[in-house]
Amino acid sequence: MTNEAWLVFGLGNPGPKYETTRHNIGQMVIAELAHRIGVNLTRTKLRSNVGTSRLPTGSIPGVPGPRVVLATSTGYMNESGGPVRQLADFYSIDTDRIIAVHDDVDIPYDTIKAKVGGGEGGHNGLRSMTSALGTKNYPRIRAGVGRPLGRQDTADYVLKPFSKDERATLPIFISDIADAVEMYIVEGLEKVQLKYHSK
Repeated sequence: MTNEAWLVFGLGNPGPKYETTRHNIGQMVIAELAHRIGVNLTRTKLRSNVGTSRLPTGSIPGVPGPRVVLATSTGYMNESGGPVRQLADFYSIDTDRIIAVHDDVDIPYDTIKAKVGGGEGGHNGLRSMTSALGTKNYPRIRAGVGRPLGRQDTADYVLKPFSKDERATLPIFISDIADAVEMYIVEGLEKVQLKYHSK
């Protein structure tokens, strides 16, 4: 039996070596959401750091919003699918309520896009999720990090920290992505696309 909870999974790599890199912006967004709703992420046997609560944005004043499971993997990006599958099974969450929050080199920095399904664009975390879930039809909140200038390899680029100029606006960008996640859960995909795709 499924329930009405949402799983929001921030893609990234573990440890201090990677925590400030472009590839980890999904995990930064999970940290922001956890801060907003006042939960701490706890390491679990599901190969994930997990926190559960409700959004404070219910449609009726005074009524709690939707229940959310916020999670990041304790393993590496290319192993993301296993933890997502375990969390979905443990919390009985359908695929259409599993939101992947991830970096995207195909859209400019400080740009947010949302979609359901589609390709992985060479993103190993998404590829692992698709394989584990057996479908591509799960929501994605895409955080633009842009492509490297010159001949820098894309794989190296996403594993580097944000530039000085990017770091100046990164907190606002992360807050905006968190807003997009909340909007998706409460108001749906079209509202997110109307607000953020037109920018």
